[in-house]
Amino acid sequence: MYEVGEYLQVADYFVVVTGLSRPHVKAIHQELHVRLKKLGELHRKPEGADMAWWVILDYDAVVVHALQAEAREYYDLDTLYSECTELDWREVELPALTLPGEEVLAADIDPALDIDPAQEA
Repeated sequence: MYEVGEYLQVADYFVVVTGLSRPHVKAIHQELHVRLKKLGELHRKPEGADMAWWVILDYDAVVVHALQAEAREYYDLDTLYSECTELDWREVELPALTLPGEEVLAADIDPALDIDPAQEA
């Protein structure tokens, strides 16, 4: 996760995740879409969702890049954004996310869906 707001005007944060295969990248895209839509967060039309080589989900302040390992290596976003502050996503404090009439949803997140830190920036 990179804090890019100081360098780019398109977003404050870029989240870069690696999928192990085309179906995995599609699953990452689908899971993010479903969970965040449930919380009222909508993204622009995803880029690259059909091929699932590199899928971009633009949530305005946060842009998620889900790439297959080969795409991540080829495009080397980590070097491209190396001047930006890199944040550990596990240490980013998130706001309490609730829906009307529901408890805090952060506790409902399935730990089985945790992303391997070795695959994460």
